[in-house]
Amino acid sequence: MFYRLLSVVQRQRTSRGWQNWPSARSGASAAEAHSVALPAQAQVVICGGGIMGTSVAYHLSKMGWKDIVLLEQGRLAAGSTRFCAGIISTARHLGIEQKMADYSNKLYQQLEQETGIQTGVQIYDRTSVVHVMIKKGEVTGVETDKGQIECQYFVNCAGQWAYELGLSNEEPISIPLHACEHFYLLTRPLETPLQSNTPNIVDADGRIYIRNWQGGILSGGFEKTPKPIFTEGKNQLEIHNLQEDWDHFEPLLSSLLRRMPDLETLEIMKLVNCPETFTPDMRCIMGESPLVKGYFVLAGMNSAGLSFGGGAGKYLAEWMVYGYPSENVWELDLKRFGALQSSRTFLRHRVMEVMPLLYELKVPRWDFQTGRQLRTSPLYDRLDAQGARWMEKHGFERPKYFVPPDKDLLALEQSKTFYKPDWFDIVESEVKCCKEAVCVIDMSSFTKFEITSTGDQALEILQYLFSNDLDVPVGHIVHTGMLNEGGGYENDCSIARLNKRSFFMISPTDQQVHSWAWLKKHMQLDSNLLLEDVTWKYTALNLIGPRAVDVLSELSYAPITPDHFPSLFCKEMSVGYANGIRVMSMTHTGEPGFMLYIPIEYALHVYNEVMSVGQKYGIRNAGYYALRSLRIEKFFAFWGQDLNTLTTPLECGRESRVKFEKGVDFIGRDALLQQRQNGVYKRLAMFVLDDHDTDLDLWPWWGEPIYRNGLYAGKTTSSAYSYTLERHVCLGFVHNFSEDTGEEQVVTADFINRGEYEIDIAGQRFQAKARLYPVASLYTHKRRKEDVELSDLHGK
Repeated sequence: MFYRLLSVVQRQRTSRGWQNWPSARSGASAAEAHSVALPAQAQVVICGGGIMGTSVAYHLSKMGWKDIVLLEQGRLAAGSTRFCAGIISTARHLGIEQKMADYSNKLYQQLEQETGIQTGVQIYDRTSVVHVMIKKGEVTGVETDKGQIECQYFVNCAGQWAYELGLSNEEPISIPLHACEHFYLLTRPLETPLQSNTPNIVDADGRIYIRNWQGGILSGGFEKTPKPIFTEGKNQLEIHNLQEDWDHFEPLLSSLLRRMPDLETLEIMKLVNCPETFTPDMRCIMGESPLVKGYFVLAGMNSAGLSFGGGAGKYLAEWMVYGYPSENVWELDLKRFGALQSSRTFLRHRVMEVMPLLYELKVPRWDFQTGRQLRTSPLYDRLDAQGARWMEKHGFERPKYFVPPDKDLLALEQSKTFYKPDWFDIVESEVKCCKEAVCVIDMSSFTKFEITSTGDQALEILQYLFSNDLDVPVGHIVHTGMLNEGGGYENDCSIARLNKRSFFMISPTDQQVHSWAWLKKHMQLDSNLLLEDVTWKYTALNLIGPRAVDVLSELSYAPITPDHFPSLFCKEMSVGYANGIRVMSMTHTGEPGFMLYIPIEYALHVYNEVMSVGQKYGIRNAGYYALRSLRIEKFFAFWGQDLNTLTTPLECGRESRVKFEKGVDFIGRDALLQQRQNGVYKRLAMFVLDDHDTDLDLWPWWGEPIYRNGLYAGKTTSSAYSYTLERHVCLGFVHNFSEDTGEEQVVTADFINRGEYEIDIAGQRFQAKARLYPVASLYTHKRRKEDVELSDLHGK
């Protein structure tokens, strides 16, 4: 497949006077290679002559870019592409990965039919990139072992060397991946040779794959004990010097013989040992660097490079040409990682866990076991001693729930199921406490920025970047979206105005790198404007429940009544002996309560005081599972789960957070005005399952198909059990697909309300009621301003 792609890229070589360039398949000598002069400049330089690099070059050329140079340190396709087992699979866990694989499969079948493609791509092998030249945060050129090339864009498709290449820049770029040895064997043809149409076989229990190879067998797998390699440095020759290791391959060979016992007499030609790169979360890496404009990355394919090659190259090319890809690729975006994931020790340990997971069943809400306790709140040890069970987000430890002393800890640790989990009763008690008394949730992991200026610069830039009106009185909090040109969410956050020239911005945990990059990208280089990441400076405690006001009143000796402290308000207070605590009358759940942003040195003191005073009010710890249940039953959508870069406020009922008339032409305004006129083509709805048995039926977790009047209409984006309704609640987008053409049509509130809905859970459909606003019976307390705003924006 690689050579098909490469041949299209190179087809115009002779007709365009490229006769003297070394060919990937010509076996040109090193002397010939060194005699070729590099161009002085190009629009794009791509490093890496494997399937990823050539795919990016091919798609950039198809999209109209002509001045493209492709560099390869060895021979084209001599890296991991050369050794790949040649299996294309479109069965993928993530929707975006499935789309990439589908596109790749179709592309490879049609490539041979493409003739006369005018690519303008210049290919140089045996040319090593020394480092990328960067000036004022932008790519300016590339230094190679044969000279320099000035360029505007650089694409790192260096595979297993992408990590080192990123660190070699004048401004190091973190690309977290690590190589492991990967083994597969080749046999002589069978007595009755296998045919080219013989199906591929995947035996997940045996951890192996099997395919036809020239009438014989090609079989490899992903063992439980991987062998990381190339811990330091890059050396092209190391690929060719990897040795057979039959002792290491023996478990996979045994699985093969159990599956196909007649192969015992077959002659084995070779055991291939080749490198494969893996990432910390089993998802490939693509996108633009958050630090350097014009520096793009496409690497870390987790042994799926052939399946993803076409689609991944297409999306990255779109990103470069149009400024964004045609699909939401956040789950693959380089900016989902920070520098903290680039420790060599972390990567070596994590890939040893990641590689075996490729052939293991991944139950809902499973957590990685390696690379843990990397980022912790000052309260970690205190909470851990009280029974906290932990989950990890962006390297940060967050409590899932708290195990009471009388529970079997071992049983809970081994709770792996698609059905009702063992923690069900624990989370129920935490939710009940949030509704009837008061709970504390450590939410220190949330991303926190301060934007400050000497004049009005901070307000002006935020008014341009956000859809809501930030010109509010000091102390007020605004829920708002940070939108792109298409009106989609780059971030969904809350911003408090601390004073006339200073703002405090709170975003989801995994937005730390992405939001920072977006803000810096649009801020002028102005010494009067300061953006500071203060995530590490503050511990955040969420006090949820009707008795939260009593706890805070005792600790602050200040009036906390609605008249003195209205909803969505922020002010600094003393709590216990500590001063300078930013207290906000919001909880991210719709329940009454407060967020306390505590300078980190006061964190343990304030927590102890809160727990001590709260004893008389029934206080207890709670975790993120309780938070999830509360927010979903209140129809609170979260960025990265329900909202993404292709979701607009009008599609999720957040029109009230868009102020068209605020007097500023904010990013995305024109797109939203156009959408308001034309109508939306999808709409976020809340689904309450009717005939679902929580104890006996499989649970919905996320990604389940939604059916309207028997026809597919979308899929769920998040779900949770509502302990208030005693039903499962899902959030998801409803589309209006034409029955004749399948094209999307306008979705109206009437269209949503007139439908009969079912949620498909593992092939079984359950009836569900769709709503465009929270269920009224959920409110067991007097509704506050935050709740009223939420119901209003959902069209009640």
